[in-house]
Amino acid sequence: MRDLSALFDPFALNGLTLPNRIVMSPMGRNFADDGVQPHGFVDYFVRRVRGGVGLCIGEASRVDHPVASSDVMHAAFHGDAALAAWKDVVDAVHDAGGAFMPQLWHAGLLRPPASDHPQIPNAHLPPAGPSGWAEPLVHTTGWITPITRAAQIGVPMTESDIADVIDSFARAAADARRIGCDGVNIHGAHGYMIDQFFWDRTNRRDDGYGGDLIGRGRFAVELIRAVRAATAPDFPITFRWSQWKQQDYHCKIAHTPQELEMFLTPIAEAGVDLFDCSTRRFWEPEFEGSRLNLAGWTKKVTGVPTMTVGSVGLARSNWMDGEDFSLTDSGLASLDPLMERLEAGEFDLVGVGRMLISNPDWPKRLRAGQTDGIRPYSNAHLMTLE
Repeated sequence: MRDLSALFDPFALNGLTLPNRIVMSPMGRNFADDGVQPHGFVDYFVRRVRGGVGLCIGEASRVDHPVASSDVMHAAFHGDAALAAWKDVVDAVHDAGGAFMPQLWHAGLLRPPASDHPQIPNAHLPPAGPSGWAEPLVHTTGWITPITRAAQIGVPMTESDIADVIDSFARAAADARRIGCDGVNIHGAHGYMIDQFFWDRTNRRDDGYGGDLIGRGRFAVELIRAVRAATAPDFPITFRWSQWKQQDYHCKIAHTPQELEMFLTPIAEAGVDLFDCSTRRFWEPEFEGSRLNLAGWTKKVTGVPTMTVGSVGLARSNWMDGEDFSLTDSGLASLDPLMERLEAGEFDLVGVGRMLISNPDWPKRLRAGQTDGIRPYSNAHLMTLE
């Protein structure tokens, strides 16, 4: 096995210094009771910090916009009870020597019509999105009824609607700072609200929030600026983005490095301290003619630090094309390709998901060379907050 010491170098992110490069990626667990996380989440995160994780990012948590979520089991990041539960997590993570950021999220048009799903908060209200256009999902996930074809299921958001959503993210970020979080992770990926503005198939607007790459990025730019204004200059803002969508694994917002630079530069300049670059398989090149992955290209064109993510440590990658979803387990894979890219400076942090579900002490085991004790991933491990 290649030397792993680079994984354990400290990293400075705006006003925050992380003890190593290993980040617990945001992973939706859906254990909330009307948006409030159970107390078991305290131990869930603390076990990962004691196991060597430098930064934990919470699961997608809805902002306080009335149609931000599609299920009462989704975590909320607003309201006294939900924020008190998150503060318990933050305090315990700090006591254990780690850092914590919530992930702020709005489902947009991946909130189905209320008639399809009785567990929707504020079920009497229609979903919101840039143009009202939704795309079909690739597969049925169990918590959302897939649209069978591209359809207009709502009306375009007005500029007042857009301002309301932006204000909701700003309030959530201010609350995160108030309860002691070490920054925020803004969810701009996977076909949710912010990403719906990015994608020309769901953003069919003809005003300043649509059209070309600059216009489709405007909503995110204004949102990030509002988050920065509501917090502080040294409060880390990380931004999760992806080319792929739940509706189209092969989608690309930017088809060339030049388009990527045009698209991401205004978003970076709005106040992003780190891009969390979501891919299904971290080792895949983003564009022909270069081995750089999405995190590598994002860092190259913006100069902003990046985090890679996508099946780290797993022999069976995430969301394989044509995947049989009854295949729920994965064996272990070499970290040599990851380390080669990290040592080359392609990205700065490494987001880890399923390996940390199955192995809360994965970083400590790696550092101690105790890889024989690492458990393969199984979906059975999702049934509890171990």
